[in-house]
Amino acid sequence: MSTIVTFGEAMIRLSPPGFRRLEQATSLDMTAGGAELNVAVALARLGHDAAWVSRLPDNPLGRLCRNRARELGVNTSHVVWSPSDRMGVYFLEFGAAPRASSVLYDRAASAISRISVGEVDWPAVLDGARWFHTSGITPALSGSASAVTAEAVSAAAASGCTVSYDLNYRARLWTEQRAREVQVPLLEKVNVLFTTEEDTKRVLGITGDGYQQVAEKLVERFGFEAVIITLREDLSVWKNRWSALLYTGGRHYAGPTYEVEIVDRVGAGDSCSAGYMHKVLSGAGPQESVDFGVAYSALKHTIPGDFNLATAEEAERLLSGGGLRIAR
Repeated sequence: MSTIVTFGEAMIRLSPPGFRRLEQATSLDMTAGGAELNVAVALARLGHDAAWVSRLPDNPLGRLCRNRARELGVNTSHVVWSPSDRMGVYFLEFGAAPRASSVLYDRAASAISRISVGEVDWPAVLDGARWFHTSGITPALSGSASAVTAEAVSAAAASGCTVSYDLNYRARLWTEQRAREVQVPLLEKVNVLFTTEEDTKRVLGITGDGYQQVAEKLVERFGFEAVIITLREDLSVWKNRWSALLYTGGRHYAGPTYEVEIVDRVGAGDSCSAGYMHKVLSGAGPQESVDFGVAYSALKHTIPGDFNLATAEEAERLLSGGGLRIAR
């Protein structure tokens, strides 16, 4: 029994060291990650009982992914094991201005893309849970993954969980039209939406005069209890401004803005989601929750890999104006 349940794909990530291009690589750094797993890891490290549901191949790569999750405190007991399918892989090539970083996916026919309705016992998985989280990446993987996402969201809503959803549009997985057709029915059952202004425009066709109006239109259209829009300004490949806006209860709450020196930006949005969820589940108010989400995710930019290994204490120190001198 877990307080928080997330559902989605994880992949093996391979990256050439030293800013090399894939064509130059003679070795690759290997780790695991994925949007919903990133959220579960962050929440487990923040002291919550978090479970991650997925479908993995019963081979060394699948077990590597499971092991990484377990090492970081995530409950993986509800993972479905496949005897014959493959593990999705992605290659991350780090750029430097003016060359942007880039991703090459090798995830077709992965184990989770072949998940089927009824394969996960959702009432058992969600027994005692307070929060369920997934993202727009999961239903984009296949028709069956889309059906299971709908099954999971419906079960979570019926169980009384807070249901959160990260729009997470991936143009290499599906078209804007298909993303809209699949996700609009899902969003009718969602309580908390995490998104960006760009994803909202592309998937839902919702625009406005600034982020605040976009958030208001989202709540008006879907009845969300809260909308969190992450805000990124690219100063260069390795320096960004980072913040977020929360709209809930008819009021806007602006998080702090940080100028971040990026070591690895993958998973920053997931960390913002997890940081916000952590504070809400701990009984904090809207301003404190969005502030912590922004600070916690700003720290993620400084940590290699998909997972956020920052602590709650580090985020609180950042919020209190902690400097850049060595912590001794």
